[in-house]
Amino acid sequence: MSLSDLGPRICILGPSNSGKSTLAAAISRKLDIPPVHLDQLFHEPHTDWVPRLEADFAALHAAAISDERWVMDGNYSKYLPLRFQRATGLIVLNVSTTTSLLRYLRRTLFERDRYGALEGARDSLKWDMIRHIAVVTPRNRERNHNLLGKAEVPTIMLPSKRHIEEIYRQWGLSRHARSQ
Repeated sequence: MSLSDLGPRICILGPSNSGKSTLAAAISRKLDIPPVHLDQLFHEPHTDWVPRLEADFAALHAAAISDERWVMDGNYSKYLPLRFQRATGLIVLNVSTTTSLLRYLRRTLFERDRYGALEGARDSLKWDMIRHIAVVTPRNRERNHNLLGKAEVPTIMLPSKRHIEEIYRQWGLSRHARSQ
């Protein structure tokens, strides 16, 4: 499937730290479509991942999906049905739990800047997040798989790091913004 088959409103789903935001940024640059990082909408900027009020997030989410063009990364499963109504294509990353945990450790301990990070904030290591990745996410995989089976738009499943690397090559994507 080509990138153009996914249309102008692309959802990227997958476990925490699977590369959703990086892929969204790469697609955004390639197609000149605005990226929407749901973590940035869900959390207050300049905080250590403090959630917004639910009504505030719901309003920001509704405004974002109402646009005609976007590439949106994040799960927030309560809002998936609304997103699926507007999406023209889905990409699902399904890296292993070990990969997600290693990426989480790398991003919190070593990375200063990354796509999808909160404005004015630095990631810090949190046991709740480690638990989420190791315990909650694996339980959600089947539920998310069932939701995707109901989607009526083109869907690409990328079940491993190797498949993700291949799609970057196939679509001519770059993980880094090119210098001007």
